[in-house]
Amino acid sequence: MAVKSSGRHDRMKYGDIKLYAGTSCPELATRISTHINLPLMERDIIQFPNDNLFVQLHSSVRGQDCYVIQTTSVPVHRNLMELLILIQTLRLDSAARITAVVPYLCYARSDKKDQPRIPITARLVADMIEVAGADRYMFMDLHAGQIQGFFSIPGDVLTAYYILIDYLKAKKKSMLSPVVVTADLGFAKKARNFAESLDVPLAFIEKRRVSNDSKAQALTLIGDAQGRDVIIVDDEVDTGGSMAQAVNLVKQNGARNVYMVFVHPVFSADSADRLAALPVKEFITTDTIPIPQEKVALFNGRLTVLSVAPLLGEVILRANEGRSVGELFNE
Repeated sequence: MAVKSSGRHDRMKYGDIKLYAGTSCPELATRISTHINLPLMERDIIQFPNDNLFVQLHSSVRGQDCYVIQTTSVPVHRNLMELLILIQTLRLDSAARITAVVPYLCYARSDKKDQPRIPITARLVADMIEVAGADRYMFMDLHAGQIQGFFSIPGDVLTAYYILIDYLKAKKKSMLSPVVVTADLGFAKKARNFAESLDVPLAFIEKRRVSNDSKAQALTLIGDAQGRDVIIVDDEVDTGGSMAQAVNLVKQNGARNVYMVFVHPVFSADSADRLAALPVKEFITTDTIPIPQEKVALFNGRLTVLSVAPLLGEVILRANEGRSVGELFNE
């Protein structure tokens, strides 16, 4: 008796892939579309004079497997509302399944009540995505893993680690006695993975508050950077303050060349100017958040942006066909 493949079965269940994108990351959405050889579906997104948004699809998605590609970086609330309205539009047009593909999730740092009388906004965002009508989610490198527990729907939390580590392995050949340094102890476990994969030592930066001023901190490097090339790793760069302190500290401790590696280039306010002025040989990041060309220019060719589009595209195909995502990473 012939047995149908799991891919054929799930395509019959969910229909064909339909890719939709908001306005937040058009280049990344186009790269995903190109990688899996499927077009971005046409839609209208209009902002009225009163700042209200209007979305209209150009074709029916009834019975189809839909993916909404939208990063939620600045402008955060415009991009978040676009995501929610796109999802609800697809739901009301009877899509068979809707997956929110969000390379960078806003409010991911608001994941717990660590002060009196504050919200857990990451949970609120999760609730809104579900209420809008998403059946699944797809994120890149969440700031806090427990955010997955805020969702009642299934999903995939992917990592750019393998993309970054492949690049660093090639780069290591030209480095002198490299060492991985984490600018934040909260990232220590993931930093250890970088160090183990590169087969290099790991060092830590310890930060202590020495007054009531939240910016006043004493820093200590735990490990050896003398005469070494240093790879500073973190999940995102927002204001760039911690990274700037880390670079200055390892330089004070005799570091040779400094490489800064991070997944999400948030680059708030004037952080790009601050970072570009640092004695860093190369900044290595991804395209989970689009970087304006005027900010790219500040780095004078020292900024390397690796694309997560092949990874997201492959996972979209596997989700549609009902195949394992873990197999991509030998898990």
